[in-house]
This record gives sequence, structure tokens and C-alpha cells, in this order.
Amino acid sequence: MVERTTGAAPKALYSPEQRARRDATVWTLVQGVLAPFQFLVFLISLVLVVRYLLTGQGQDVATASIVVKAITLYTIMVTGAIWEKVVFGVYLFAEPFFWEDVFSMLVIALHTAYIVALLTHVVDTRAQMMIALAAYATYVINAGQFLWKLRMARLQGVNVAAVPEVAP
Repeated sequence: MVERTTGAAPKALYSPEQRARRDATVWTLVQGVLAPFQFLVFLISLVLVVRYLLTGQGQDVATASIVVKAITLYTIMVTGAIWEKVVFGVYLFAEPFFWEDVFSMLVIALHTAYIVALLTHVVDTRAQMMIALAAYATYVINAGQFLWKLRMARLQGVNVAAVPEVAP
């Protein structure tokens, strides 16, 4: 089998100007702190939700943990939109992160569906917990998307740093 190559390098996630804005803004640090915090909240909540579903115990603490996870998600989404505006000039759907942002909307929708179900009692507690698990599954996929982009940015950053500047 013959591989076809176009010879074109993959498009960089950041232009030099965007990379400079990314590195200079406090919102990069905010995202760097909130992302692992959100993951820790997710892990704790996941254990509490699964415990409730398996044993019927700990409904209140599981519910509280899901609310904290949703609040953490909303916080990281708002600060992430600010970061995107600073770096790319748009609050959401910047070209390099378009699909991550699209999938983030599903994550937000499912977390919000949980909050609505909790407040309206439109479904029972078990169904609410299942909505939370669906939200968590989409969150894991979305987190994977962002980790992939972080890796790509780091690899591209190494490649940019390794390329010597050529005098005109």
C-alpha cells in the first residue's frame, strides 16, 4: 500500500501572536488550575454517585457533589470563554478549538439537564443520577479532546522552539 502525503505540515494551533497572548494572560493559569480541580471534583462525585446507585446510600452527598461538579464546569466554561477571547478574539468556537467547544455544549447541556431534573423533580433520584453519569461520560470525552490539544500544542511548541530563525 502506498501512502500519499501532501507535504503540508499540520496547521499550528497558535500563531506566534496567539501563543504570546496565551502565555501572557492570567486566564491560562486560571484554566491550568481549574481543569485539574474539576477533574478531582469529578472523580469524587463519580465515586459518590456510583456508591448511591449500588447501595442506595449517600443520596444527599452524591447530589451535592453533582451540583458542585456542575458549578465547577460552569466556572471553567466561563473562564475558558474569556481565555478564548483573549487568545483568539472570540468567546467560543475559535477554529483550533471548534470541535472541543461544540462537544462542551453537550457536556453543559447534560449537566444543566441534571440541575433542571433536580430542581423540578421531573424524574426520580435514580434517573437524575443516570443523567449525571451521562454528563460525566461526555465530560471525560471532552477532557480527552482538550488533553489531546494540549499535547499537540506542546509538541508544536517544541518544534517551533527547535527551528532556528533565518536572517533575511
